[in-house]
Amino acid sequence: MVNIDILKRKQQIENLPPLRDVISQHHLSAQKSLGQNFLLDINITDKIVSEACRHDGGDWRGVHAFEIGSGPGGLTRSLLKSEVKKVTAIEFDARAVKALSSLKPIVGDDIEIVHKDALKINLAQMGDAPRVIVANLPYNIATPLLINWLKQIRNDMNSFQSMSLMFQKEVADRIVACPNTKSYGRLGVIAQWLCDIKIIYDLPPFVFTPPPKVNSSVVYFSPKILNNDAPDFCALERLSAAAFNQRRKMIRSSLKDYSKAIEALDIDPQKRAENLTVSEYLAIASYLG
Repeated sequence: MVNIDILKRKQQIENLPPLRDVISQHHLSAQKSLGQNFLLDINITDKIVSEACRHDGGDWRGVHAFEIGSGPGGLTRSLLKSEVKKVTAIEFDARAVKALSSLKPIVGDDIEIVHKDALKINLAQMGDAPRVIVANLPYNIATPLLINWLKQIRNDMNSFQSMSLMFQKEVADRIVACPNTKSYGRLGVIAQWLCDIKIIYDLPPFVFTPPPKVNSSVVYFSPKILNNDAPDFCALERLSAAAFNQRRKMIRSSLKDYSKAIEALDIDPQKRAENLTVSEYLAIASYLG
């Protein structure tokens, strides 16, 4: 049963002025230097939230939702219309922080607005679990943000219940890519080691303001339970970097520093970086301790 307070909050959010009015009022033009592309269609932001929740089992009661790069607050509104307990909106742009602050008198403590650089925040130390991240990420910092959160998941798989993150389509394809494909690389190896992953929503450029030059995708991440012998994050990061920095070379050359492990594990040294499975990368990293 949906909480009465949640229903009231949803009604209050639905009665807010259009986002374009908020943008005009706060002179909130998108800044290319901040990787900003605003998503103003509430039907789309509602869809992103509903798909993320559905993949989480359909029940977000008691969940603390984090959003990064909230902009004028389209996705923020959709999160507040859901059953989440609280939304923490992290925004670097002072103009957007001011615009988001108009939500505070309406929903009170159900929203926390943090004016900081998301790259310098450990979300796993903020608030109580369960935590989810749902974000239209600034594209210029999307990959380092993801790496940071994956590190936190490696340290504690309960850091986040799930992450539903918007990337450029090309980056999303790399994250979910299979071995023996051109898109398969370091990011995919690390992400697929730690999470079950799937693309849940594709978006064309014209739904954004301003439209980017590329398509976008929302990728859903569900942390895995790791084996006790799982390698250190930095060990796999170094291994995959060594392999894919020379991806066209056979691993007997690109991973010559790992030759002892490759031989002991009976991995074909004539393979190239893109031919190794995630399991093989894990085996090499684990062999070396």
